[in-house]
Amino acid sequence: MADAERIPGFNTLAVHAGAKPDPTTGARATPIYQTTSFVFDDVEHAASLFGLQAFGNIYTRIGNPTCAVLEERVAALEGGTAGLAVASGHAAQVIVMQTLLMPGDEFIASKKLYGGSINQFNHAFKSFGWNVVWADPDDIASFEAAVTPKTKAIFIESIANPGGVITDIEAIGKIARKANVPLIVDNTLATPYLCKPIDYGADIVVHSLTKFLGGHGNSIGGIIIDAGTFNWSRDKKYPMLCEPRPEYSGIVLHETFGNFAFAIACRVLGLRDLGPALSPFNAFLISTGIETLPLRMQRHCDNALAVATWLSQRPEVAWVSYPGLASDKYHALAQKYVPKGCGAVMTVGLKGGFEAGVKLVSNVKLFSHVANIGDTKSLIIHPASTTHKQLSDAQKIQAGAGPDVVRLSIGIEDKEDIIADLELGLTAK
Repeated sequence: MADAERIPGFNTLAVHAGAKPDPTTGARATPIYQTTSFVFDDVEHAASLFGLQAFGNIYTRIGNPTCAVLEERVAALEGGTAGLAVASGHAAQVIVMQTLLMPGDEFIASKKLYGGSINQFNHAFKSFGWNVVWADPDDIASFEAAVTPKTKAIFIESIANPGGVITDIEAIGKIARKANVPLIVDNTLATPYLCKPIDYGADIVVHSLTKFLGGHGNSIGGIIIDAGTFNWSRDKKYPMLCEPRPEYSGIVLHETFGNFAFAIACRVLGLRDLGPALSPFNAFLISTGIETLPLRMQRHCDNALAVATWLSQRPEVAWVSYPGLASDKYHALAQKYVPKGCGAVMTVGLKGGFEAGVKLVSNVKLFSHVANIGDTKSLIIHPASTTHKQLSDAQKIQAGAGPDVVRLSIGIEDKEDIIADLELGLTAK
């Protein structure tokens, strides 16, 4: 195969996709274009940019060269056609839904999601007139049963936070295609190193860049990846994409931009007007973090499996939810969707209940007690009193965050030190 035809491997894309030496200075690292705006060549150039007749930079709220490197890199890793970086994972979800839904529309979501997403879907989205219908990923038929004429999308997580639940993406993707609605997959916990949802039927992928892609706990961001697989003009369900846009002289975005029309719509309609732009500095930090993603994720997985195995044998522990364990109910799905490893996040049920969880997080030393995952450092939290506190008791249990649950995000330290620290916390008086 000639070099020009060679498709770079994942490790190469993580380092190089979207980036090249700066043409002006020769800088090898992507520069931080810390600017609000960009100078136009002339009036005609400006008009073509504002009319979507040419690609280029206008204003950093809409796009920025540093952010563009990040967008192209993650799109390449996920196997998508285009990406849009935004201020946070939550912002990504708002932009996606604002592009798809009109007031009164519905979307179906897995019951097993990050608690913040459950809260956002149940409460904040109601202000827009968007209505969530919940389905159970352990009962795939519940997704099909939830479909109505008002359904405009299905939303799931590839690996659910915090329980480490593996979702059957392919089975739910078939239901989405039958209903002619896009499947949206939050791939934050898996990252494209472990799982590429587009290969299993996802039409849109979202991430909290804050977590494993950035990887160092120093930057908040989110991203939307367009798979380029959905026909937005069929059935005329999605007016933002299939009807003339008065803001752009009647352009029909799907007709004009084809298989990356969704990413364009999110940028020129959603991001432009709602405004949750990612800062160029954060884009620089996250892009740099992605360069080591394959190395970090494999170490996360190896350490997590060792920790989960050790915890499953401890007398203080009632159960461990980590699909890398052969005894886990999601182990078979893990072999299909995440064969290289099951990520860094697990939940542990302590026999002492709520009080035991408080004792553990209070007595570890190496672990940091924070509301985050995906850091190089090992992190710990008691979801029922923090990230999932806003949920009802029933919702907490459904989300895998009952009162006895402690969530661990296993870092890349030496596994022996991680285990020793957990032993310290479990045996503290």
